[in-house]
Parts: sequence; C-alpha cells; structure tokens
Amino acid sequence: MKNTALTSTHEALGAKMVPFAGYNMPVQYEGVNIEHETVRNGVGVFDVSHMGEFLIEGEHALDLIQKVSSNDASKLSVGKAQYSCLPNDTGGIVDDLIIYRVKEETYLLVVNASNIEKDWNWISSHNDVGAEMKDISEDYSLLAIQGPKAVEAMQSLSSHDLSEIKFYNFVVGDFAGIDYVIISATGYTGSGGFEIYCKNSDVKQVWDRVMEAGADYGIKPIGLAARDTLRLEMGYCLYGNDIDETTSPIEAGLGWICKFSKPFINSEALEDEKRRTPEQKLVGFIMDDRGIPRQGYDIVDSNGNEVGRVTSGTMSPSLGVGIGMGYVPKVFSDEGSKIYIQVRKKRIPATVTRPPFYKG
Repeated sequence: MKNTALTSTHEALGAKMVPFAGYNMPVQYEGVNIEHETVRNGVGVFDVSHMGEFLIEGEHALDLIQKVSSNDASKLSVGKAQYSCLPNDTGGIVDDLIIYRVKEETYLLVVNASNIEKDWNWISSHNDVGAEMKDISEDYSLLAIQGPKAVEAMQSLSSHDLSEIKFYNFVVGDFAGIDYVIISATGYTGSGGFEIYCKNSDVKQVWDRVMEAGADYGIKPIGLAARDTLRLEMGYCLYGNDIDETTSPIEAGLGWICKFSKPFINSEALEDEKRRTPEQKLVGFIMDDRGIPRQGYDIVDSNGNEVGRVTSGTMSPSLGVGIGMGYVPKVFSDEGSKIYIQVRKKRIPATVTRPPFYKG
C-alpha cells in the first residue's frame, strides 16, 4: 500500500483511511454529508495525490498525443487544459484524462490512479514518433481546493489573480510560498475552485498554508466519499464505474470529446458508431420513491425484465433523493423515460434525467 506525502497529516486529523487504487487514502473525516455541503457552500480541500502525471515532451509530443487521445489537442495553447480519453482498439476506453499544455512542446497528462501503469504502457506502445516521456507520478502531489469560496479564501496565497483563471485554464506561478506551482481551474465537483500541483517535498507547506488561509472561510479537509457524491451530482463519469475498457465513449455520452477531424486510435469505428447511434446509452436518473441506487443494481422495465445496470448511485446530499447513472437500451434513454431500479426485493420507479442533477 502506497502513502501520499500527507498520509500522516490525514491520520492526525482523524481521517478514516481506506485502500484506494493501491494507496492509503482518506475516505472521510467528519462525515460524507457534512463534507459534501462544505464544498457546495464554502470551501474544502482534497488530497488527490494518488492521481498519475506524465510529461510528454519534444517536437513530436503533439503527434503522440493526437494519436492516442480522442480530443483535438492541437487546439490547446499554453495555459489551457482539455478533457479527453484514451480509446482502445476494440471500442472501449483505456482511461479518461486531462491534458495540459505547459509549454510549446511540453504537455502534462493527468490520469487515474488505478490506471497509471496501464496508461503508461499503452501510450509507450504507440510512441513510434520519438516523443520524450516521463512518469512523474511518484514525485508530485495534487490538492483540490473546491467550493464557491475557494477564490476568495486562497487569493492571499498567490500573486496571480485567481478570479481570472477560467474553467479549464491554468497558470504556473507562486502559491503558498512555493514557486512554479500549477494552479488549475479543472475541478471535479461542479462548485468551482482549483487544483494545485506541486512537488511532494512542498505539499505539507502548501496544505498548512491552505488550511490557515481558509480558516476564516470554514475550510475543512474532504475525503474521497464526498468527492464521489459531488461528482455524481454533476453527472461526471468515474473510470471503473461508468466507463471502462468495454464501454465506448459514444455510449457514455462522451462523443463531444471525440474529434473526428483528426485520426486517432479506433477513430473510424467510433465515428461509424456515432453516425449509427449506439444501441445503449449512459443515462442519469432520479428515484421517484425512497430508495438508494447502488453500483451493480439491476435496471428493469415495468414488467421486471432486466434492461441495464446501475454504474454509479447514491443518496444525493444536496437534493435529498436517490440519484444514479447506468446504461440502458436506446428506447429507455430519452429524458423523462420511466425505468425501475431493483433495490433488493423492491422494484422502485425512477425517471431518466439529463445531468447535472445539481444545478447550483
């Protein structure tokens, strides 16, 4: 089990620690609902240093990225980031990721913790253009400072005007007394804020300064459980739940990150799938009656016939109702369609709803 540079800090704060993607990670501190509401209404900080980071550099860096990723990274200028995925060659997804253009010929790829080795091997196997690759995952930490008060609470820690960093933009500069930190507006909660990339040797100072600066704003440490409820209220996909090696980006509603103006791995087949319209789709739904949908629960029709499966589900802390996502046949995918979730022996009605569930 790997630790992040802040593991002892979390333990000292009384966090409940659990194994996650090979790391010892804080799942909660005070409780999921309290932490969830802290981010929705104020400001909270997550340690997500388990995420992976690759540098792709050199004159052929863009060539490699364009080949392995579905989005069009040529549209990125320095200081901009892009959500994308790595398609496999059988119609599924190796991983989803964020691509940052740090310099003219330097790109940072941020990948899911559970997929670091797999992604590295996949990208390496397609690097026939001579791009320079470095896995810096073990050397860097990542903090997500999220919530509507994040900008105001953190402004004293940087000479940059944090309010001017637009969504999916970033700056490299000073933060919390450390130079050359990436300050990125690429959150996963839907409530605004920043993600801070720094070296492991600097992260304790950054964490302490963040907690000090946020004290007057009610800042709290937030665990992975609230991160999951926050992202689900926004309808954001989680790799391993809602997308994986067997689900296509088209089925998952990620056609918007598949730019067929350029060739990439399996692009012809995915473009054909998009043209034909997939037979199943990932949909969001809200429970009509009391009941909490959980990953793996069956989705059935009015006669009890299995038509799909829940990929993510929870009791929404913001809405007070059960929400979830799952794959269903096209006939059940229109907004307002009625489906049923098999919760143990009960068949509970739900309504297909286009995310985000939380409107802010």
